[in-house]
Amino acid sequence: MSGDLAVVAKDKEASSKGTMQTQITTDPPRGTRDFPPEDMRMRTWLFDKFREVSRLFAFEEVDFPMVESEDLYTRKAGEEIVGQLYNFEDKGGRKVALRPELTPSLARLVLQKGRAQSFPLKWFAIGQCWRYERMTRGRRREHYQWNMDIIGVPGVEAEAELLSAIVTFFTKLNITSDDVGIKVSNRKVLQAVLEKYDIQPDSFAAVCVIVDKLDKLPREEIESELDKAGVPSVAIEGILQALTLQSFDDLEALIGAESGAVAELKQLFALAEGYGIQDWLRFDASVVRGLAYYTGTVFEAFDKEKKLRAICGGGRYDRLLSTYGGQDTPACGFGFGDAVIVELLKEKKLLRAFPHEVDDVVMALDDSLKIPAAGIASRLRSTGRVVELVIEKGKKMKWVFKHCETLKAKRLVLLGTTEWKEGKVLVKDLNLREQTVKTVDELIASS
Repeated sequence: MSGDLAVVAKDKEASSKGTMQTQITTDPPRGTRDFPPEDMRMRTWLFDKFREVSRLFAFEEVDFPMVESEDLYTRKAGEEIVGQLYNFEDKGGRKVALRPELTPSLARLVLQKGRAQSFPLKWFAIGQCWRYERMTRGRRREHYQWNMDIIGVPGVEAEAELLSAIVTFFTKLNITSDDVGIKVSNRKVLQAVLEKYDIQPDSFAAVCVIVDKLDKLPREEIESELDKAGVPSVAIEGILQALTLQSFDDLEALIGAESGAVAELKQLFALAEGYGIQDWLRFDASVVRGLAYYTGTVFEAFDKEKKLRAICGGGRYDRLLSTYGGQDTPACGFGFGDAVIVELLKEKKLLRAFPHEVDDVVMALDDSLKIPAAGIASRLRSTGRVVELVIEKGKKMKWVFKHCETLKAKRLVLLGTTEWKEGKVLVKDLNLREQTVKTVDELIASS
């Protein structure tokens, strides 16, 4: 090769290298998920169950922005969720965050609509939430959450309705009370214990946040955190002892039968018997919930084999709206994530397959028949049938039958030149393995 040609070759090689792009990572960001078709079908099925149960209870669906003002979530110091925010400044200098939960957005929307609304409100939502937290089984940095909330009902009748909805959802998934239980308590239990030890009310929220970590941290660390929060040692022992209570008799002995917490819990469990869900519930004073806005009833669903974290949780939050500048308004609700329930269904072998299924596969056996094939596919779709039109060229019959098998198709409609001259098509019933010749109108009428 001459010198000039060698230089040209090297320049082309360098130019070629210069235009090469570095391969991107094909994994989604850590803690997040892709939803390829098979996973998307499962997700759609799960969300349909969420919506079905919500509508059985006459709830209306709402939605909110994925991005909210940061101060919607920084309402109380010490909440774990504040340190888990995906927060940033937008291009206008506003501090915003990806929503870590749905309840604050609900409260904002209720305040926005004002008292012109007809109370009580029964709203539900299904939305994606983001938290930068340590990942474990069933816990990611993003998840979808189903919320049901009742605004404007002060009595525990609202909590009973929500608990019934949760049980209804479980039963629709063939989950039983042998698989799952719901621990129920009341924030007023802990409040009464703190009053017993003369601990100031302004310490209540901080204590709730700390003791909510009992199943995550060693007892010594909980004691240390309570000590740092200014709780006396004798009170620490009393608080931790109170959280072990699991019977109403022991609860009455500790805080008195006349306590509001005792009365509310007893009424709630009586209502549960009316709903026929009493076998699912149990009193457990250790349930506190880590969000500062809860004021009364609190509850968590758990798997009885204790292999997973909480399946769902919620409670009463009568003062949340006033935190945002509104008036105290009775409210309660729950959040139910998509990740743990799927793990539970897998664990119990209750998660079925979700294949891609179609009713009809339509194929022209000759390129000259592609236009009428498209027309037949359109007419079939107009009747509500799911139709796969083969638009590729040169496909053999062996491929077509394999394709029908993959799609779980019920019928194969073939347009052949001989039959089409008479305005007819070949119809193969793939379940009965029968073949007939029909006019297009007969085909549509039989759909």
